[in-house]
Amino acid sequence: MKIEQIYTGCLAQGAYYIESDGEVAIIDPLRETQQYVDKAEKENAKIKYIFETHFHADFVSGHIDLAKKTGATIVFGPGAKTEYDIHEAKDNETFTLGNVVIKVLHTPGHTLESATYLLYDENGREHAIFSGDTLFLGDVGRPDLAIKSDLTKEDLAGMLYDSLRNKVMTLPDDVIVYPAHGAGSACGKNLSKETVGVLGDQKRTNYALRADMTKDEFVKEVLDGIAPPPQYFAKNAMMNKVGYDAFETILKQGNTPLNPEDFENIANQEGALVLDVRTEKEFVNGHIPNSIFIGIHGGFAPWVGALITDLKQPILLVTPESREEETVTRLSRVGYDNTLGYLEGGIKAWKNAGKDIETITSISAEEFANQFKNDSIHVLDVRKDGEFSSEHLEGDNVQHFALDYINDNMNSIDKEKRYHLHCAGGYRSVIAASILKARGFDNLVDIAGGFGAIKKTDLPTTDFVCPSTL
Repeated sequence: MKIEQIYTGCLAQGAYYIESDGEVAIIDPLRETQQYVDKAEKENAKIKYIFETHFHADFVSGHIDLAKKTGATIVFGPGAKTEYDIHEAKDNETFTLGNVVIKVLHTPGHTLESATYLLYDENGREHAIFSGDTLFLGDVGRPDLAIKSDLTKEDLAGMLYDSLRNKVMTLPDDVIVYPAHGAGSACGKNLSKETVGVLGDQKRTNYALRADMTKDEFVKEVLDGIAPPPQYFAKNAMMNKVGYDAFETILKQGNTPLNPEDFENIANQEGALVLDVRTEKEFVNGHIPNSIFIGIHGGFAPWVGALITDLKQPILLVTPESREEETVTRLSRVGYDNTLGYLEGGIKAWKNAGKDIETITSISAEEFANQFKNDSIHVLDVRKDGEFSSEHLEGDNVQHFALDYINDNMNSIDKEKRYHLHCAGGYRSVIAASILKARGFDNLVDIAGGFGAIKKTDLPTTDFVCPSTL
């Protein structure tokens, strides 16, 4: 028996390759599936099953493409209804894979069809669970993502409590836990950086698995502090439910080189969004007018999903050299399938063609500190709410909203004012500046290095102080 976790850091997502006696199961595959086919062929094995733990909301799974390529059976948990062929498993149904057995444990709560897959080894011993978003290391799945459900998040949280206690926590402590996500995923709020653990450790350390926890306490604690889900979550879940175009088709369309003239013509004719994925420093020093920055080196796909509200939006790319295919691939992972091509030769080719270039003013934290002391300037902090609450600049002219919700906060800022923008390190503030600039906010200054650099100056900051309970 062989188990391999195939972890994708930018999505904080784990897919799994399980092989026994020439037969393979893939659990929660990524959108690009050829890697699994190649791996099985190299091992002289055949992919027999594709197990989906639930309808994923944070990425588009590759189960449909993989089934078409291999003839493997797609298996979902009880209650899953799709517009393509699947095997809808029954609770406790078993599947033989070579010399091992995989058992379906219906564990609703994160979603109604959520399943945990229990793997029995060659000796019939309970070896591991593939827990999807039912159980993470350090957390459990958020119960507010069910598609078109009449149930409330409180109802689903109650189901999750029962699933964990009746199906998962009854298993032996030495059972290995293979979750669908680790730290960085928006599918939970307290995920560990570790991506593999054992159930006994989770019983001892995971707040949601406390032995003395009542259902009411569980519901309250699991729901406490959950931010609204990113707008693309429901759309990705629906794609996973109804189907999508083949990844290879999407890649061929998007990985098309365009000279500056063709690039500009397509942008105008198709109403395409120009997405610049270089570094923030490169972007502020020169970019195509009205383009949006989301750097490929950061949390690229989740930020695209949070900020570009239409999955069908035509997109043209400005990328670092040789990262064009990677960019199209990472966009497709979160359902942005309408990439029309990339600027061949990059910004250098654009400049050489005599096209207009725009810049964003960027200053050091030291320069900002001097201006802040001497002038009444407006500051826009685009970090997350928790970051801002923990510590921020003092001042009546300090304004805050999280980058995640910039599209909802356009009316709270004034185009006539000059704003100095910062985040924690400089990545998110340039994203915000690019969006604001494209919307007609021309008087913007980015603070390089963000709040991390600002804290090294002598500017006053405010720490959050918990109110006394005495």
